[in-house]
Amino acid sequence: MDSKSIRYQNTRLLVDQVGGVSSFADKIGKGQSQTSQFAGTNPIKGIGNKVAREIEDAFGKPHGWLDLPQEGTQNIEKNVSDPIPLIGKLVPVISWVQAGAWTTVDSVPAGTQFEEWLPPNPKCGKNGYGLEVVGESMLPDFRPGDKIYVNPDFQITDLKTGDLVIVSCQGDSEATFKKLIVESGNMYLQPLNPDWPEKTIALEDGCKLVGKVVGLYRDV
Repeated sequence: MDSKSIRYQNTRLLVDQVGGVSSFADKIGKGQSQTSQFAGTNPIKGIGNKVAREIEDAFGKPHGWLDLPQEGTQNIEKNVSDPIPLIGKLVPVISWVQAGAWTTVDSVPAGTQFEEWLPPNPKCGKNGYGLEVVGESMLPDFRPGDKIYVNPDFQITDLKTGDLVIVSCQGDSEATFKKLIVESGNMYLQPLNPDWPEKTIALEDGCKLVGKVVGLYRDV
């Protein structure tokens, strides 16, 4: 068994010990969606050194415990399928504050630790990122807690009415998510929620389009 598999098998022992991924996530202080990616029954990513040490600390295990085969892992190995193979690189989930300034990977400070990653999406491009939907302005299509894939390397001339965009406005601390409307050379922003008080908003001076939404990731 390779080291990646050993860490996963030992983690599953701890998951079973506390009664499931939800309780395990609470124990290690991470979100359930993020935790499912490396500790669920069909993981999409491995357990890195930083997370491994955090798990060991949370359960009072000595550092390195996850890297050694523990009693009971053989039975788990027979009953758990191999992780789903991924094609492409994982997509980091960033904050709405970071999204307002994001242009390329180089704009992220060296050593940035991302807390959550999404499965690969080739539509994101090489500098793509993910965002967690907040608020209800984009209901019913996008719910709070959904993750969206964003490509910051789009061409503005290629945008059309109906495209979903991330917008950053001067003076605002966070970016925003809206549908784009293009009419007679002018651009407007519109929420999808028909009950939202603000209907159509002109894309004003000082506002810029910083990303095109190219996909949705939602926990089942």
